[in-house]
Amino acid sequence: MAITVTENAAKHIRSALAKRGGIGLRLGIKTVGCSGLAYTFDYAHEVDANDQLFETRDVTVVVDRKSLEFIDGSVLDYAREGLNESFKVENPKATAMCGCGESFTVAKV
Repeated sequence: MAITVTENAAKHIRSALAKRGGIGLRLGIKTVGCSGLAYTFDYAHEVDANDQLFETRDVTVVVDRKSLEFIDGSVLDYAREGLNESFKVENPKATAMCGCGESFTVAKV
């Protein structure tokens, strides 16, 4: 079980945590959109009993066990495209994405 963080993502997480505090980035999923699932990003201030921690490049990514089954093996990146910048997830379990890129589908878990 692993979530990999690129240096661009780690740099952004470290910078945000220095400004706002917290222990790491919380990465999860929610049911929504055309394809069924969407990624959620928030800054974690505590760890729950059902959370898994991934520590790499001097940052911590917190993922709840329910979300982990859908995103295990993913690579978290941070990219700037024109005026937009955001986290991007390269998920090997995603079998389809909606046209707008907001939601995704996975094969049966």
